[in-house]
Amino acid sequence: MQPGIAALFRAAARDARSASGFDLGFALGPRLNAAGRLSDMSLGIECLTTDDIGRAWDLSQQLDTMNRERREIEAGMQQQALEDLSAINPDGATTITLFNPSWHQGVIGIVAGRLKEKFHRPSFTFALADDSGQLVKGSGRSISGFHLRDALDLISKREPGLIVKFGGHAMAAGLTMAAADVPRFTAAFEAVGREWLSEEALSRTVETDGELEDAYFTPQFVEMLDAAVWGQGFPAPVFSGEFDIASQALVKDKHLKLQLIRGRQRFNAIWFNHTDTLPARTTVAYRLASDTWNGVSRVQLIVEHAAS
Repeated sequence: MQPGIAALFRAAARDARSASGFDLGFALGPRLNAAGRLSDMSLGIECLTTDDIGRAWDLSQQLDTMNRERREIEAGMQQQALEDLSAINPDGATTITLFNPSWHQGVIGIVAGRLKEKFHRPSFTFALADDSGQLVKGSGRSISGFHLRDALDLISKREPGLIVKFGGHAMAAGLTMAAADVPRFTAAFEAVGREWLSEEALSRTVETDGELEDAYFTPQFVEMLDAAVWGQGFPAPVFSGEFDIASQALVKDKHLKLQLIRGRQRFNAIWFNHTDTLPARTTVAYRLASDTWNGVSRVQLIVEHAAS
């Protein structure tokens, strides 16, 4: 294996011998991206291209440290964004736009994505573009049925001179404009949202593959799923079912760890980046994962959504 890839697996505490698409997307990828978000992307490029094992390990450690810093910045910004929203009722709006001068522009896209997931609204977050305080950069994430880049194009035509530059695609886009014009953009963005988004579009629909029979909650079945390649337009299977909640507690103040019971079976489960507790019995949408401890593999449920 190329030294940089091997070093990144080691830094992420993942087993390269049983690597999956999840490892590449959620363990290695964020560490490489962290360099571009917080520092210089050339660190990630050098890590991938060096033939020096020692240099690869040193770079992977730097990238891992940056990723931890990125997570801390993101968590603080996300908390601030949610606090800002506490004074707003997202149910009364079709879009979300937030700006905070203290935010880091390298992480605003991730926070926009978190807001979009939490409230199911097209979301833009803004940070200062430079030290002058004159310009801001915005990063947006959208929901199905709302083409974000086309929305920006329409706003630029309706509000000449508002947007300095913009780009993107249906689900993600970015723009630059004057800091003083954020309220004007907020109003224009919301106007497009009210025109394009119906109540049905704003209602979160979770598609699943339905109930999973008891016999399939095995490490062998998880291994079969992990051997396939899943991605955009061809997502990994998500199952659903009703469970009793035996216990629930927060891990690192940001993830909800659960014990779920169905019939005679008990499962460990986790809901990443979710802190609200669940009722004693609820319907859960989940993915299957394998949790290995001391050489023994058990099935773990990764919660995607739960009925409130």
